[in-house]
Amino acid sequence: MAAAAAVAATVAMLAACSGAPAPGALPKAPATASPDNTGPVSVSPGGGPAWLLTRSALSQLLADPAVRQVLRNSQVYEILQPGQEPLPATAAKLIVTFASARGLEDAVTGGTLPAGTYGLLYDPEAWSFTPPAEQADPVRAARQAAAVAHAHGLRLIVAPALDLTSVLAPGREGPRWRTFLGLGLIGRLAGVADVIGLQAQGLERDTATYTAFVRAAISQARQANRGIAALAGLSTNPPGAPVDIQHLTSAMQATRSMVDGYWINIPGRGLRCPACNAPRPDLAIEALRELG
Repeated sequence: MAAAAAVAATVAMLAACSGAPAPGALPKAPATASPDNTGPVSVSPGGGPAWLLTRSALSQLLADPAVRQVLRNSQVYEILQPGQEPLPATAAKLIVTFASARGLEDAVTGGTLPAGTYGLLYDPEAWSFTPPAEQADPVRAARQAAAVAHAHGLRLIVAPALDLTSVLAPGREGPRWRTFLGLGLIGRLAGVADVIGLQAQGLERDTATYTAFVRAAISQARQANRGIAALAGLSTNPPGAPVDIQHLTSAMQATRSMVDGYWINIPGRGLRCPACNAPRPDLAIEALRELG
């Protein structure tokens, strides 16, 4: 009972202290949809970064008092899987994630989104959860998703995975991130989305490479859409060699002035990340402590 009460108090504290968007927060969803308010919105970086976190990651981060303080001064976005209930009593904005534009459309038109949903995340990747037709033409799929989202007063984040190069540019030589940039995909998606998510977490072990990718991707996005907001991805336990706190903090320090916030992943092993290492919420907590 005491533990449950402590968690409830933590959540209530975040709710009470983070009601107003912080500088650098993502764009506010329109109250009603109309042809004049459905396009991308300009966001000026500054102040504390915004944080995009899964329900599980947010719950783990709230357990730390120092991190709660950081989150009080930032805008927080809570990612939910379809059918998942949000954490109770937080002021986080709700983002429901989909790997399929068709699934996104069905959820929106079918009225199955949680009450108070702020926006949608479209996450196309070269995996079984994204239909082959959408992998082959993610821009078309994102355009359809944006039309549905905006018609219902919702914002759209689009976060294409770098592994789409295996479908869009098979056999291309050189680093995958360079091939990805060469496709111009980020620029084309920036003309459709309200927010671009850069899945750069696989590059975080090399700060220079991570920074080069983020800088080039944001340049590409903002050449296409000057007002696009951008979030850079980080992970505590991506596939491959383990990462440490220096990898995370160096990546953030090098790119903080370029982005509007970060999508911090603490993935569990499973069908969506079969090669991930064991989750490391302690790394995310330490990274936010240092930032704070």
